[in-house]
Amino acid sequence: MARARHVTLTARVALAALVAASGAAAQPASYTLDPAHSFVHFEVLHFDTSTLRGRFGPLAGSVTLDRAAGQGEVGLRIPLATVNTGVPFLDTRLRGAEFLDVVAQPDAFFVATRFRFEAGQPAELRGEFTLRGIGQALSLRALRFACRTEEQRAEVCGGDFEGELLRSDFGITFGLPFIADRVRLQVQVEGRRELGRQP
Repeated sequence: MARARHVTLTARVALAALVAASGAAAQPASYTLDPAHSFVHFEVLHFDTSTLRGRFGPLAGSVTLDRAAGQGEVGLRIPLATVNTGVPFLDTRLRGAEFLDVVAQPDAFFVATRFRFEAGQPAELRGEFTLRGIGQALSLRALRFACRTEEQRAEVCGGDFEGELLRSDFGITFGLPFIADRVRLQVQVEGRRELGRQP
């Protein structure tokens, strides 16, 4: 009889722990971007012959995910002076007033509060991208997204996202139409949160 009571008590404790863990998992979780794995890559057609490629970063910012509610929030800061095409002369030109104007506006920003989830994972982020002080709507589609646990100490989530914008929408018209207006963006991000703490 005592053994039966012990088994029943153990089962109740285990069930209570499971319910508590499920409740914690359902809460919004916040992640800080890992600078070693968070960059914006861009592509633009050059004179209709080849594609000019480069990147910005590392990015700074944070992401909050609420999978149970199908909601999320992201805030990214992109330091424009870090532009790197592999051609130093071109990088200097891109930092100038005709293009990024990094002296007047050193950072670009992406803020999104509208998420579309599929199978519990973010599939699309919709928000506002601000460049040269001009804000425009921007959607980023998820190419992949996954999470992993590092030795039970931290959860790391990240993925690759893509989108497009017109540089003329931000007042960057130099070189049109020889340098294309449409710019393709690829954003790689990884965020980290410590486990055993409040999200």
